[in-house]
Amino acid sequence: AGFEWRDPGCSMCLAMNADRLEPGERCASTSNRNFEGRQGQGGRTHLVSPAMAAAAALAGHFVDVRQF
Repeated sequence: AGFEWRDPGCSMCLAMNADRLEPGERCASTSNRNFEGRQGQGGRTHLVSPAMAAAAALAGHFVDVRQF
């Protein structure tokens, strides 16, 4: 659990360098598109709103944002 604050840009967005998900790793992303392997082969990206990203970061896991 936990989170990493990343600078906006294209690295994690499309795994164009070492900044990518490892197999089995999950990411809560506020980006606007997703497809299998986009942020790292075997990683799982969940598209979320800014409010959901903040709530997940505070809780350390995905939560129902309506509870915050």
